[in-house]
Amino acid sequence: MGLTNNDILKKLRVAHKLRDTDIVEICALVDFKVSKSELGAFFRKEDHPKYMECGDQILRNFLNGLIIHLRGPMPPKNK
Repeated sequence: MGLTNNDILKKLRVAHKLRDTDIVEICALVDFKVSKSELGAFFRKEDHPKYMECGDQILRNFLNGLIIHLRGPMPPKNK
């Protein structure tokens, strides 16, 4: 079995030393709202009753926000 979206989110969180508030702010960079309680559900163990699976949309928006967070916004294209 490969990595799940939850595993990828956990690994990125540890690798970049991010807190829940940092992840909320990163998602806000791409106008995507996620709450701290939702994040807590993603980081729980699979057998926990409050565990929630991280969907593709959440991971995609987090990754897009992380790019902006690390690199800065894209410069405008010259015509």
